[in-house]
Amino acid sequence: MKIVLFEDRHYLDLLPLAYFRPVWELRCGARTLQEKFEAQLQERCYFLARKYLCDFYLENSRCFDALPAEEDILLVNGRWLAGTEETAALQRLDPGAALLSGATLLAWRTGAGAVKHFISEEGLDSRAIVETDSISPESRREFPNARLIEYPWDALSRNGEEIVQDYRRLADPGKIAGTVHQGAHVLGRDNVTIETGAVIKPGVVIDAERGPVWIDAGALVMPNAVLEGPLYVGKQSRIKIGAKIYENTSIGPVCKIGGEVEECIVQGYSNKQHDGFLGHAYLGAWVNLGADTNNSDLKNNYGVIQVLLNGKPVNTGKRFVGLMMGDHSKCAINTMFNTGTVVGASCNIFGAGMPPKFVPSFSWGGAEGMEVFDFDKAVELAEIVFSRRNAPFTERDRALFRAVWTLAKRVEAGSLL
Repeated sequence: MKIVLFEDRHYLDLLPLAYFRPVWELRCGARTLQEKFEAQLQERCYFLARKYLCDFYLENSRCFDALPAEEDILLVNGRWLAGTEETAALQRLDPGAALLSGATLLAWRTGAGAVKHFISEEGLDSRAIVETDSISPESRREFPNARLIEYPWDALSRNGEEIVQDYRRLADPGKIAGTVHQGAHVLGRDNVTIETGAVIKPGVVIDAERGPVWIDAGALVMPNAVLEGPLYVGKQSRIKIGAKIYENTSIGPVCKIGGEVEECIVQGYSNKQHDGFLGHAYLGAWVNLGADTNNSDLKNNYGVIQVLLNGKPVNTGKRFVGLMMGDHSKCAINTMFNTGTVVGASCNIFGAGMPPKFVPSFSWGGAEGMEVFDFDKAVELAEIVFSRRNAPFTERDRALFRAVWTLAKRVEAGSLL
């Protein structure tokens, strides 16, 4: 049996963070959703995603199309944060059986051939599967409280508990394999893991008394930084001098993080190096925030926050929601973001005043107005950024950019919503 992670049209609710990646590559806790599934199921997954993403990931031969029609497969919703009990239920599924949460398909064990006519360029039409007789009533099992990442703020609100769970399942508590200066202070040492090659400089305070702190291989924590758990710092990331990193924060690989950060997720290869506050925010990859960038995450009237997602108002039901910024976006020094601001992919924000609360992908400007960021210039900038990290920018990367540009314009026009 092959495990196949699928995405459906609900990826639209995870934009702009899901433009450059399938939903299961979003980070929640210390790992991405894909990494969690593979760790729990002890098996590498295949993928069923939007066509342009399958084209991009085709070289690893893990796309659904590589499977023969007669293959026994287990479809699993890529937005699902499956717990131990749910993972066990997955592994016990009989052929033809399915797990659902209301009208949402969580998992279905079937033959690959039975799925093919439910696939479009948008991924899997899971709603059609649920609404037709493809799954018999007696083969359906309900998981009404399944934890699904419906919107970006769902990942943020669950990030702390997921750091704790990932730490318990995957880390070696109390392991200190890196270099910790004798002038550093570690509170709750049994709840701290410092992997090989990580370096902790003098004056650093690691406080794991309220949750684990996991510093991955090759990370550097510079002098006088304060780190509070639950916290995950990814491989080769750098925490700058005097940084204040509060609880429920996940920092992906190869990031540079400074200033004050609270309850945030940073996908990877992104920089927030300087002073400034980032709270209840989710940053995509290859993002750069200029010095003294600040975001609000709480309204002055303490009210529930409404977000403009793909330009449409969505009530989050939450009082704390900060910035959500898509991959390859940048902002200049002293940028101020209002509560619950959404910035699309490949944007360049600058100028005085607060930019709009919704900035479409490939935008250039700020509070005084926005222009379309020329596609060729956006790609040229991405090539420069890649080269600074010694990462190759290939023709396939350019094709991915073009596909994201096309999708973003369709979303902006409302043709997919």
